[in-house]
Amino acid sequence: MSEIRILPLGAGQDVGRSCILITMGGKNIMLDCGLHMGFHDDRRFPDFSVICKDGPLTPYIHCVIISHFHLDHCGALPYMTEVVGYNGPLYMTYPTKAICPLLLEDFRKVTTDKTTQQGPYTTEDIKNCMKKVIPVSLGQTVKVDTDFEIKAYYAGHVLGAAMFHIRVGQQTLVYTGDFNTTADRHLGSAHIDRCRPDVLITESTYGSTVRDSRRARERDFMAKVVDCVRHGGKVLVPVFAVGRAQELCILLETYLERMNINVPIYFASGLSEKVNTYYSLFVSWTNEKIQSTFHQKNVFEFKHIKPWDRSYVEQPGAMIVFASPGMLHAGYSLHLFKKWAPDEKNMIIIPGYCVANTVGSKLLLGQRRFMFDGKEIEAKMQVHYMSFSAHADAKGITQLIRQCQPSNVVLVHGEDLVMDFLRGRVKDELKIPCFKPANGETIVIETPHGIPVDIEPALVQQLKEETIDVGRSAKRTKQMQGTLIIKDGRLRLVRPSTAMNQLGLVHHIVQFHSRFPTTANIRPIQLVSLVQLLERELNNSDNESKHRIILISDNLLHIDNKQLRVAIETNGDIDIAWTLNNEQLGQRVSSYIKSFIDQHTSTSNVITISDSAASPDPM
Repeated sequence: MSEIRILPLGAGQDVGRSCILITMGGKNIMLDCGLHMGFHDDRRFPDFSVICKDGPLTPYIHCVIISHFHLDHCGALPYMTEVVGYNGPLYMTYPTKAICPLLLEDFRKVTTDKTTQQGPYTTEDIKNCMKKVIPVSLGQTVKVDTDFEIKAYYAGHVLGAAMFHIRVGQQTLVYTGDFNTTADRHLGSAHIDRCRPDVLITESTYGSTVRDSRRARERDFMAKVVDCVRHGGKVLVPVFAVGRAQELCILLETYLERMNINVPIYFASGLSEKVNTYYSLFVSWTNEKIQSTFHQKNVFEFKHIKPWDRSYVEQPGAMIVFASPGMLHAGYSLHLFKKWAPDEKNMIIIPGYCVANTVGSKLLLGQRRFMFDGKEIEAKMQVHYMSFSAHADAKGITQLIRQCQPSNVVLVHGEDLVMDFLRGRVKDELKIPCFKPANGETIVIETPHGIPVDIEPALVQQLKEETIDVGRSAKRTKQMQGTLIIKDGRLRLVRPSTAMNQLGLVHHIVQFHSRFPTTANIRPIQLVSLVQLLERELNNSDNESKHRIILISDNLLHIDNKQLRVAIETNGDIDIAWTLNNEQLGQRVSSYIKSFIDQHTSTSNVITISDSAASPDPM
């Protein structure tokens, strides 16, 4: 038995700081390299010392795969490559490579100390890090090393998000990253082949939740927004600059335009215009509706949503503001929360998941008094949580597991209690072993040691043609039979004729005969009776296959396309011939013919027989 080792450096029984180290087939692979938004010191980074106490990580890691551009999945990447040290390959999709440096630079600006100019990494670090990236396309199989390849699948979630299928030798693993099985207003749903990997590592953020319909959530969202602004209040919607921001902007612009409601709408993020450009550039990653109408209307060019200006914060009257980041841990969204929280006319709608220890998480847990810069602020504004998260819920996660059909499931990127619920469901309903390792905990999953065999396409086609219909909705497939040869160091299953041609062998056929001497000729009417007997006996309901019997002439019939031949010799003898692989059929036909002759002998003296034993006759 071989084994796959899985070690979470982040996102083990936790949400945030996704970083999973896997070892399979002698290769060490890092899946994602993110930040934890709930910490402001070195705890926000994965613990790279687990891999190597001192020195660069290059000798210990064969490649790094980034699933998407959210900071909890890629935010620690420049720190790992440029500060800790890693010069190996980094793989991500083209949209992720385009957008990732924008978010990394924005994070660097927000977290850099204005006095000391000390931050987690520099602008130069980000540039050098991105030079190591090797972009991949959806469906493209990338050969990383000898017998080591990866393939990206569409994950939904955000623009460019991908699930990755990894094969090292005969071991296979799928890593989902964050994914969404429900299409929304701008992205399609996640999909993957029925690849049957040894291990599926899946997120479990909403693993204990089944969300209501998207339409119902959208109506509720708009009702709350409209009610607040009609009473003169300000609506703050904390969102990350890419993803839910575009989804909710499309919703709001469509609704307000249709209802003819005139209220200022702003987007408080310096990244919004740049990011919307990338949505237009990578429109092939959006859903079918947007792609089909893009030449008529670019939905990412918002008419009613304007860039935010700091002077607007004191502006009286109603307004709606989308502000980043989505967890209220820094930036514009936290600044506006401090300003507007004391006014009960105002409202905050949190549309996505908030990591523990962030202001957003504390607000959702009921905390209403906060200390900022030595000053206490009481949040009197209306607080609502409405999940527009682009993560799959419990139903979506199990749907993906059913589609993928893995041998084992490993849960990451979720809270411990949520994982317990989902693990129980996977074990009980799907009957699949399920694990939930904590950060720093290594699990070892044994995988069967397979022997790779290449199968000749013509042999597969032959098997398809031999598939037997056994009813309107059912089919039965015959066993694949062929000759196993070794060529160029690999095993191949081929047709016998192909094997002989490749090995330079002469084709010999051994044919068996069973002869029934008679004293008189078989009349044509009796030959027809013989055909009817064979059709009845060979094709009874107990047989898996149906045998085809063809009367060639007055003295010859074939069974199963010349696989077996029954001939009436000139002296009246009956000769049955078959090849070695049809021995069972030959014995059955011989038995039926002997009974047939016996029957006619008992009613007439025209035929007398003396049965000779079947003997091989090399052809």
